[in-house]
Amino acid sequence: MEQSRAEGFDGFVAARWSALFHLARLLVGGDRHRAEDLLQEALVKLWFAWPKIADEAPEAYVRRILARSAARSARRRWWGERPVEQLPDRAEVGDVSAAVVERSRLEEALAQLPPAQRAAVVLRYYQDLPERQVAEVLGCPVGTARSHASRGVAKLRRILADVIEPVG
Repeated sequence: MEQSRAEGFDGFVAARWSALFHLARLLVGGDRHRAEDLLQEALVKLWFAWPKIADEAPEAYVRRILARSAARSARRRWWGERPVEQLPDRAEVGDVSAAVVERSRLEEALAQLPPAQRAAVVLRYYQDLPERQVAEVLGCPVGTARSHASRGVAKLRRILADVIEPVG
């Protein structure tokens, strides 16, 4: 059922894209980028309503969405972007290879942990969840979750200690 829904929607979009884009472009006064955004917004709304209106009048539905969204958009004072003649200076991005290497080392070390310990460490320290939420996610008592996290961190320290060189 979901596949036929997607195929019907895809077929409609493929067949009517250029006409709908042209309409959106006219509705926003010729601004191509705003028209693309407007049409994307309308098609997302159409996707959710597709099962109800696929057999009726999907184009009329999209037209109504486009018109209302364009009117709402026109009342906005700011759309988040303004075209400029010259681009601003970009911040220089330093060499990120050291960060990538470090992240890869950590991922490899995490992969060596048992699944419960890995989950506890990731939830507790990467996702910054409190111990009670970690326990709920893992489906165990708080003490068990705390134990998994503690043992996982200890094992990570042992794994990573082999490579860490003291600084100073």
